[in-house]
Amino acid sequence: MAHLQGQERADYVQDMFARIAGRYDTMNRLMTFGQDVRWRRAVIRKANLPAGGRLLDIATGTGDIADEGRRQVPGLSAIGGDFTIEMMQAGKRLPGREFIRWTAADTLRLPFADATFDAVTSGFLMRNVIDVAGALREQARVTRPGGRVVILESSPPKDNLLKPFIKIHLNHVIPTLGRLVAGESDAYRYLPDSTQAFQGPEQLAEAMRAAGLANVSYQLFMFGTIGIHVGTKRKN
Repeated sequence: MAHLQGQERADYVQDMFARIAGRYDTMNRLMTFGQDVRWRRAVIRKANLPAGGRLLDIATGTGDIADEGRRQVPGLSAIGGDFTIEMMQAGKRLPGREFIRWTAADTLRLPFADATFDAVTSGFLMRNVIDVAGALREQARVTRPGGRVVILESSPPKDNLLKPFIKIHLNHVIPTLGRLVAGESDAYRYLPDSTQAFQGPEQLAEAMRAAGLANVSYQLFMFGTIGIHVGTKRKN
């Protein structure tokens, strides 16, 4: 289903995440061998949030990144936005997440004023949006000058000796886990497919620069298939 375009793709993604909301966190831990917890910690560190600062975590899902913000940043005000209500409902049931201000929000039309947040974060959002450039412009728009946009995203496997083994994990292990654990092999075929069809880390970095972000950099994990991208909103 990664070939879908436009509104058809957006509708499919929204319905897919609604179906897997109850097992989403469990599957993330299994698919990444628990490393996604470490990546989310790094996202908050790279966001460079001040004490008492304001965070927007868009495509928040169950609020994992926003919750990590609470752990690291004293007095943080965190908004978790997502266009899949079922994901946020699953997050609301988790202990300690009552501090998150849950908001129905689409990254292409963020319902916030310019320069509202000290940082905007996202986890595994960009490969699912129908307009990457538009999403980045919106995230930059609501970030204050000097604030950061931080993106945790997967990348296609690099051409090296590990690529065949990574493709086995993506194309066979993950769908099998999805069927056994979440009862959704179709959804867990789409997610690896969308990773392999998405742009590479340097292309995403260029898109961030084109959206007006400065000092763009990225750090790769898990044999280059996961990246944390950081860009700073210009002050002038």
